[in-house]
Amino acid sequence: MPEIDNLLKTVKRIHFIGIGGSGMCPLAEILHKEGYILSGSDNNETDTLARIRSLGIPVAMGQRAENIEGAEMIVYTAALLKDNPELVAAKASGIPTFERSKLLGAVTRIYPNSICISGTHGKTTACSMLTQVLIEAKFDPTAVIGGKLPLTGSNGMVGHSEHMVCEACEFVDTFLDLSPDVAVILNIDEDHLDYFKTLENLKKSFTKFASMATKVIVFNGDDANTIEAVNAAKEICNKPLITFGTGEGNDYRAVNISSENEYASFDLIKDGENLGRVQLSIPGRHNVYNALAVIASAMYSGVTFEQCVKGIADFHGAGRRFEKLAEIGGITIADDYAHHPRELEVTLKTAMNMGYNKVWAVFQPFTYSRTAILFDDFVRVLQIPDRCIMTEIMGSREVNTYNIYTSQLAEKIPGSVWFNTFEEVAQYAVDNAEKGDLIITLGCGDIYKAAKIMIKKLKERQ
Repeated sequence: MPEIDNLLKTVKRIHFIGIGGSGMCPLAEILHKEGYILSGSDNNETDTLARIRSLGIPVAMGQRAENIEGAEMIVYTAALLKDNPELVAAKASGIPTFERSKLLGAVTRIYPNSICISGTHGKTTACSMLTQVLIEAKFDPTAVIGGKLPLTGSNGMVGHSEHMVCEACEFVDTFLDLSPDVAVILNIDEDHLDYFKTLENLKKSFTKFASMATKVIVFNGDDANTIEAVNAAKEICNKPLITFGTGEGNDYRAVNISSENEYASFDLIKDGENLGRVQLSIPGRHNVYNALAVIASAMYSGVTFEQCVKGIADFHGAGRRFEKLAEIGGITIADDYAHHPRELEVTLKTAMNMGYNKVWAVFQPFTYSRTAILFDDFVRVLQIPDRCIMTEIMGSREVNTYNIYTSQLAEKIPGSVWFNTFEEVAQYAVDNAEKGDLIITLGCGDIYKAAKIMIKKLKERQ
């Protein structure tokens, strides 16, 4: 048994470095509800920090060595730089210190039916949708989600059943710390190449993840990279396979797909039998695949098809996933987590087909490596909307050794503009958008703050 599993039986005081992160916050909520005494630190004020504080968990702004005093165990986010003063102090202190994926792995081992959903795109949406299905079906799940689920108002929840749902993120191989009973793979696409270097290396990691399944592997039977990874895993683990997709031969198959204002519906064929119609309440045909993954995982866990249909119809999206924030003076403000070219492409194409007069994309590039490596793809997809506004790149854990800047993107994207501050971005957007337009903020950093500024400005103008 890993060291952290035993420690969780004995320690009471746990400190989280970077507690506001989307992966850290739900774990903190779970441990808080389980009776642990928590503290945390972070560098940026966010909505998740407000929620953490509302639970009575003290959070220090700024990361300093003294923040770890009194802790019996320390958990840190993988997004930290190695020279982070609090992380350096933690590792020098002798206090057991773990990256958050180790803690998530320990939590997955508590539950006999841990459904771990992986994939380059769609993890948060699929996890949120599955959690909603399980809650409505009275399966009382525990969940760790990368976005806020409106049904519960949080990223995490503690259930009292054998079922757990969590995101299995491939970033720096953290999903290999999990113990999936049901291993789900939505898709495999080029990302995090600063770490993986090649697509082949990325596929090998997904093979390892799939081979760790104790019960079943559920995967996208239409995605060539996923098929290749699972075929390699079959030779290692010999676990049952469940496929989903639109192509013939998939165990769970969507047929007769139709779309009204980008809200898709389809008939579900399972093992050759038409079980009935599924209606999505979130936009984008790409979400058909997320729904199929959810139905396959839920029905494997004992949920009926009818319960799946109701839960999916009732699911209106997770926080920061094409989340409609406001409509003021005929201008709609929405926010989305898309930060990879493939995600931007499907989100922006969806937006362009929803009947708005103009679509204004407000994009915050995230990490220098991704911007540099996928530069041409960013240039291509950011020409999809009517207008593109950008911020400077959010480097996060990286130093700009790539010598890459937003101005280089702007030079290649006709009609685009970029600004250094959210205030300037928001002012330009509200000055130029008109009634009937959609402004959508995009990125996995803190670009949603610009959306809030826009809403404030539009309200003041009214």
